[in-house]
Amino acid sequence: MASMEPGSSAAAPRPMKPGTNLSIDPRTKMTSSNGHAVPSASQSDSKLELFGFDSLVNILGLKSMAGQQAQATDSTGDGEDVGITIGCPKETEPKLGTMMGVFVPCLQNILGIIYYIRFTWIVGMGGVWQSLVLVAFCGACTFLTGLSLSAIATNGAMKGGGPYYLIGRALGPEVGVSIGLCFFLGNAVAGAMYVLGAVETFLDALPSAGFFQESVTVVNNTLANGTTVAGGTTISTPSLHDLQIYGVVITILLCFIVFGGVKIINKVAPAFLIPVLFSILCIFIGVFIAPVSDASKGITGLNMITLAENWSSDYQPTNNAGVPDPNGSIYWDFNALLGLFFPAVTGIMAGSNRSASLKDTQRSIPIGTLNATLSTTVMYLLSVFLFGALATREELLTKRLLAATVAWPGPAIIYIGIILSTLGAALQSMTGAPRLLAAIANDDILPVLNCFKAYEGSEPHVATLFTSFICIACVVIGNLDLITPTITMFFLLCYAGVNLSCFLLDLLDAPSWRPRWKLHHWSLSLIGASQCIVIMFMISWTFTVVSLALASLIYYYVSLKGKAGDWGDGFKSAYFQLALRSLRSMGANQVHPKNWYPIPLIFCRPWGKLPENVPCHPKLADFANCMKKKGRGMSIFFSIVDGDYHELAEDAKTACHQLSAYIDYKRCEGVAEIIVARSMSDGFRSIVQIMGLGNLKPNIVVMRYPEIWRLENLTQIPSTFVSIINDCIIANKAVVIVKGLDEWPNEYQREYGTIDLYWIVKDGGLMLLLSQLLLTKESFESCKIQVFCIAEEGTEAEELKADVKKFLYDLRMQAEVIVVTMKSMEARTELNASAKKDPEEEHASAQHRIRSYLSEMRKTAQREGRTLTEGGRQILVNEEKVEKFLYTMLKLNTTILKYSRMAAVVLVSLPPPPLNHPACCYMEYMDLLVLNVPRMLIVRGYRRDVVTLFT
Repeated sequence: MASMEPGSSAAAPRPMKPGTNLSIDPRTKMTSSNGHAVPSASQSDSKLELFGFDSLVNILGLKSMAGQQAQATDSTGDGEDVGITIGCPKETEPKLGTMMGVFVPCLQNILGIIYYIRFTWIVGMGGVWQSLVLVAFCGACTFLTGLSLSAIATNGAMKGGGPYYLIGRALGPEVGVSIGLCFFLGNAVAGAMYVLGAVETFLDALPSAGFFQESVTVVNNTLANGTTVAGGTTISTPSLHDLQIYGVVITILLCFIVFGGVKIINKVAPAFLIPVLFSILCIFIGVFIAPVSDASKGITGLNMITLAENWSSDYQPTNNAGVPDPNGSIYWDFNALLGLFFPAVTGIMAGSNRSASLKDTQRSIPIGTLNATLSTTVMYLLSVFLFGALATREELLTKRLLAATVAWPGPAIIYIGIILSTLGAALQSMTGAPRLLAAIANDDILPVLNCFKAYEGSEPHVATLFTSFICIACVVIGNLDLITPTITMFFLLCYAGVNLSCFLLDLLDAPSWRPRWKLHHWSLSLIGASQCIVIMFMISWTFTVVSLALASLIYYYVSLKGKAGDWGDGFKSAYFQLALRSLRSMGANQVHPKNWYPIPLIFCRPWGKLPENVPCHPKLADFANCMKKKGRGMSIFFSIVDGDYHELAEDAKTACHQLSAYIDYKRCEGVAEIIVARSMSDGFRSIVQIMGLGNLKPNIVVMRYPEIWRLENLTQIPSTFVSIINDCIIANKAVVIVKGLDEWPNEYQREYGTIDLYWIVKDGGLMLLLSQLLLTKESFESCKIQVFCIAEEGTEAEELKADVKKFLYDLRMQAEVIVVTMKSMEARTELNASAKKDPEEEHASAQHRIRSYLSEMRKTAQREGRTLTEGGRQILVNEEKVEKFLYTMLKLNTTILKYSRMAAVVLVSLPPPPLNHPACCYMEYMDLLVLNVPRMLIVRGYRRDVVTLFT
């Protein structure tokens, strides 16, 4: 909707379609003469008119800021009215609070299979003190991650996707998708782990339910406290095939529950959680009343002697079932226990995974996640003391379900509680993983994931099927200890991403970073991220490298095939902050030659005709790349639009977008700028003064030579050309003018001649540097450099040649040095057969044109009764000096034609425009200089050294 011009009268109301639904405040209505209600010219309307907005625009703007979309009732063509429905979108699924949306899912995932069937074994293997360290270390990692998660989640509205949404918006789509897909895999594999734990518990409780014979392991020598215990221990474990059959069936049943949607899951979740809490209570009661009459001798009850005996660690080799065996193939240490236990604390993202279903993410995620983390960590720490004082080490290591054995009133209730808890955790994993995958697909970053998209309010059925397939594949593996390290790496990768995201946002402290959660600091995020990375390498170098390699491959694939997501990620903000700090550190002092980089200001369309859809000469873009070494440096492409800024501002923006797109197409690292000015001279004078900041201002002005000015009788070009050069000299900018731009080689053409430098005046080494930059490009890499030194009469040529060679040697530049004296320049030079024009004839023609022009200027001045002026400045012409300049250019041109017939490109010093000479005279000098030379760079330095002898 176009805004009205300030001060104009209100536009006539446009007819609305019948289906349009607009909410109008009754206070703004009035009744017209025909009885219809029409909007009144209220005070609010008059206020809005001043700013060129109306209420509809204001409402839609607020709606878009709040993340709501204005829905069109139907599609219309150009010029038709669009019906707009204003209001909140209809909710198609129930919104959850803190308890059922975050706390319960987190609690169900954390209180999983590890606690019931592996925690007593961990206490026995690592001892009480190392188990305390293990729990505290893992709990601190998840708590710090929860703080970072809370800070980011309270920094604004959060959509579906949970940690992927947070990481992607903070670190960019590439990092978000790579970590998000790994986290999805971790959730999917975790579902298989919980299913296997439930099946293993069921078969331990009812061995007769197995279809295949149990695996019986007889351990004759069990190491305990460093001594050998006589006698054998018989351990029965469920058959692998039974685990696979039951696991696949249960996974399919859970898949059907997930297909029912959030309503069914919310009804089922309490039924799974209540037995879990009850079973834990029964375990604690059983620990305090142990031992009972029929208890094993290894269960001593809470005993300080037992606690002291179990205080230290006793790592032993085990078989694949985890049973201590001197001949076992699995060796345990603290790092291995860390990999086994960490999945027991990895449920903190269960609530954020369902962020799209929460009523208030900014309140529910911090409260629910941190409370679940703290409560379970305290329970784990307490359990370490209780289990360490409950039974002997041999009992802890060999009794697979010791928690169920000691529970009150009997193992049956605990078996039910364990099965339901693991199934509940599996249900939460299979619920969160598909929604995470659907959120990644809905962002439309990777087209290959489009099949997993789910429309708003609908269930991600395809993603659920894919998650179930992954779970079934992992269930078929059947070994719980092989699955848990994989889950650990994926979850730790996600936790590190959350901490790094919060650290980056908090460190940058952008104006948009205003989290509601106050118990947070960037140092905590850095500690949390470091802790996650340390845990990854402590658990397994192999799994860490594999997980990082997988994430890197996904990142690389997304960067190649993915679509750009403009989310304002933290990396772009970091680059911005780094650029600002670097700019401030550089200051405005003179840059040392060792740190000097060319920053060319490229004049795209100063003269010459190009198609309207080509904003810059293609060869000019190729030449801009030749001024960079290995892509380092920056180019600024600019054009000037003649006219009034108020009238052409929009046209300038469009032209800037076109030029920027063309720069990207030509693979030139640079930026585009369009200036609107009354004339080309005014526009260039403005941009040469204001472009850049500090030492990041452009230092070289690059433009093509105006070869067409005489052919097309463009009389305004000489004055503009001279004005630009004078502005560069005053602004202390170097100048590079490209003659023969149409013949400049592109990236696929090769040159095999020489690069000839006619070093006439000291330019700080800019010509030498440009020749070296040309050699770094494939087009000129086969060329050799020749340096021609123009010496006056009486100069020792050999001594000068030796000095220049020594200078070039110290500069690490290889070039052949040729000294040309003024006497040799006076000699008659035979005309090159390929020359199109005779220099002598062109010299005579130039003399005639200058005399005619000066004569016409004098006549005009006498007729108007004024002094001889041009462009507002006084002209004082010394015809002898004009003749001298013409003759010098003639001899320099003939010298170039004599020595540089086979040159790929010629570089020559740019003479400054003589003071008080007409612009046309200077153009005659330049035309004579470039005559018959197909490709030339005319260079002028800027009183600063750009090369140095020192390292």
